[in-house]
Amino acid sequence: MFPAVDPIPLPAPVWLFKVLHIVTLALHFAAMQLLVGGLLLATLWAALGRMRRDPVQLSASGAVVTRLPVVMTYVINFGVPPLLFAQVLYGRAIYTSSVLMGVYWISVIFILIAAYWLLYVVAKRAEMGKAWAWIGLVSALLILKVAAIYVSNMTLMIRPDVWQEMYRSNPGGTQMHSGDPTVWPRFFFMMVGALAVAGVGLMTLGLKKSLASGVGDYLARNGGLVLAGAALAQAGLAFWVMGRQPEGVATDLAANSIWRVGEFAWLGTAALMVACGVFAAVAPAGRRLIPVVVAGLVAFLNIASMTLVRDGIRDVTLLQHGFDVWDRTVVTNWSVVSIFLFLFVVMLGVIGWLISVVARAKQEVESYA
Repeated sequence: MFPAVDPIPLPAPVWLFKVLHIVTLALHFAAMQLLVGGLLLATLWAALGRMRRDPVQLSASGAVVTRLPVVMTYVINFGVPPLLFAQVLYGRAIYTSSVLMGVYWISVIFILIAAYWLLYVVAKRAEMGKAWAWIGLVSALLILKVAAIYVSNMTLMIRPDVWQEMYRSNPGGTQMHSGDPTVWPRFFFMMVGALAVAGVGLMTLGLKKSLASGVGDYLARNGGLVLAGAALAQAGLAFWVMGRQPEGVATDLAANSIWRVGEFAWLGTAALMVACGVFAAVAPAGRRLIPVVVAGLVAFLNIASMTLVRDGIRDVTLLQHGFDVWDRTVVTNWSVVSIFLFLFVVMLGVIGWLISVVARAKQEVESYA
């Protein structure tokens, strides 16, 4: 059912590759959800603000969308490492699924280029005070299409029981695996989560002193409400996702202490996100810093625990089909691994420093109305 194992042994332990995969994938998910949720909300506010002639709403949408091209750079760059680690660990599965839907998989590059270009267009139009909502909507739809392709492929890679039939029916790589009962629950779970992460981003952006009058308060209050509402909705969707898994997957997850801790950690952090969102929505401007910082930390822990559980679902489902990710020959080159880990930590520090520089950059009063 699966291609033969590559005779070249792994250069590092499986557990190390899995840790690196989960950490980098959590970073990618955080950036991706910030982008998707921020773009959807900013586009909605831009359309409503122009209809209502509301300068605060227009400025809020402009403040968000002008920062999204930078967010997209993190989405793309954080997306490469987890994909490479997934290929090392699950190459026999993900290569097959990628070939079966090859046309869509390759199209991701061109869709992203178009969506990225449109982000710069809307940012420029927002700075000039021109209408841009319809362009933002097109960019959002393109990004959502990429998300749907990724969900389809990541689901197809753990369904080897359908590979042969898909290839017999259409070997041209033009099939999307949208018929699987877990595809759409997983897609909506991630996209609603994007609104929650965007809520944290809006709360954080609302702390900036360079925003026009009333915009910071608008971002903080609405960000808190979006965070609370989306976190609650995502909790409901989590039960939908788990309920659609193949028989035995949920039971095997609960039987593993690490994955069980991940599930409880996700539920606990989701509850804290709701609390932080409600507090930020009702708190006066001078008392929002602490809930914003806490919400940011909790949101990342929420994403990390979700990524851990997602990894468990993949391992359990593949094991049901005879694929054991831990059954690999390993010949560790610790000198190379040590250099890699050192550079990995250094680059994370550099990325954090760059984010802090952008956050602390002084600007004149921002107005996009």
